[in-house]
Amino acid sequence: MKSIIVCASTHHGNTRKVADAIAKECNVEVVDAVAVREKDLSDYDLIGFASGIYGAKFHRAVIDFAAKNLPNDKKIFFLSTSAMNMDFTKSMDSGLTGKNAEVVGKFSCNGYNTFGPFKLIGGTSKGRPNEEDLKNAVEFYKNMIEKL
Repeated sequence: MKSIIVCASTHHGNTRKVADAIAKECNVEVVDAVAVREKDLSDYDLIGFASGIYGAKFHRAVIDFAAKNLPNDKKIFFLSTSAMNMDFTKSMDSGLTGKNAEVVGKFSCNGYNTFGPFKLIGGTSKGRPNEEDLKNAVEFYKNMIEKL
């Protein structure tokens, strides 16, 4: 199964660590949505969208990338890191409108955060994602692939 992860990780590189752990172990391509605005995704069987969470949303570059490049009828999954470890995937809806994408998995974990007032206290979720988080992300991906 040919897979790719479209990633934006601009704050501390938390989400990129997760995407890279999956890529290294599972032979998945990673593309930086901030640097690469266009890519033909038609040959990929599975497309991941990965982002740190910025103002309770996926990074605008990932949303825009999906809107512009995601072909219809693809299987997709989400990866995210945030201070709150909640499901923020609803923020991707505008990038997926009319694509008939099938969401086959979601993974999130805490990520080191020094945004806004958190900087004054030295940040939250220091050391995250950690080795356990990265191991869990790889296991998430492998389990998702097995089910497909």
